[in-house]
Amino acid sequence: MPFRSRYTGLIDTYRDRLPVHDDTRIISLGEGNTPLIRLNNIPGLLESEVDIYVKFEGLNPTGSFKDRGMTMAVTKAVEEGSEAIICASTGNTSASAAAYAARAGIKAFVLIPDGKIALGKLAQAMMHGATVIQIKGNFDDGMQLVKDIAGHAPVTIVNSINPYRLQGQKTAAFEIMEELGSAPDYHCIPVGNAGNITAHWMG
Repeated sequence: MPFRSRYTGLIDTYRDRLPVHDDTRIISLGEGNTPLIRLNNIPGLLESEVDIYVKFEGLNPTGSFKDRGMTMAVTKAVEEGSEAIICASTGNTSASAAAYAARAGIKAFVLIPDGKIALGKLAQAMMHGATVIQIKGNFDDGMQLVKDIAGHAPVTIVNSINPYRLQGQKTAAFEIMEELGSAPDYHCIPVGNAGNITAHWMG
């Protein structure tokens, strides 16, 4: 049987295009390398010969593109000596932060709005050992608390205001380009706070 080198995550794959050093300890769960799937039925419905692809980011370790950013954010937090990370979240970020903190052997604190979180993601955060703090208010209230806490405590914020998150997330654009052989004519991304679309633009 021919030997195949094992995929070890997006930082190792794109190390020359990311802000890491030769001696950086990489915190990875094997994220990235997700499939680009051609949609065969939609062009027929549109009566068009257009080629449409979707990037299936649900195959990342905790089920979302957030893992691309979190591997970079936690890697850099550890490199800079942080022993804890913190985030506000209503779902995917909490699961990802908890998983990567567990991998790194550091603490994760997650602030969630009262009753406004996807239960499956909350379960992931708790299973990975995060300290989950429920607050009164919405996500923006939680984010302000996170900023206030980080201003006085030795924790690293891993929400998308952390610039390393975008560095990791831009690797999805690298993968799309490599598989297609060129940039797509149109690149469509759902937008929340526009962090991910900014990351793809960077890539």
